[in-house]
Amino acid sequence: MPTQHPCHKAELPRLNRIIGQLEGIKKMIEEQRYCPEILIQLKAVRSAIVSVEKNILSTHLEKCVTDSFKDQDLAKEKIAEIKELFNKLQN
Repeated sequence: MPTQHPCHKAELPRLNRIIGQLEGIKKMIEEQRYCPEILIQLKAVRSAIVSVEKNILSTHLEKCVTDSFKDQDLAKEKIAEIKELFNKLQN
């Protein structure tokens, strides 16, 4: 049973902001700005990335995983996939 992947285009503006933040951090480093200022901006980028990650994971659970429950074998595969994904995301 082929599945269609959900659209994540709503995350593009957030990713573009993250890219802008990273460019800003790069500039801060080039300008030799105060270390704590750089670290605060890096933390903001990490938080923004985690937010995008959570949104995509939520969509995956709501769409891909839920759809897989129509087929028991596919559901087992998705559950194994989710377990592996959680292990990777913890690090």
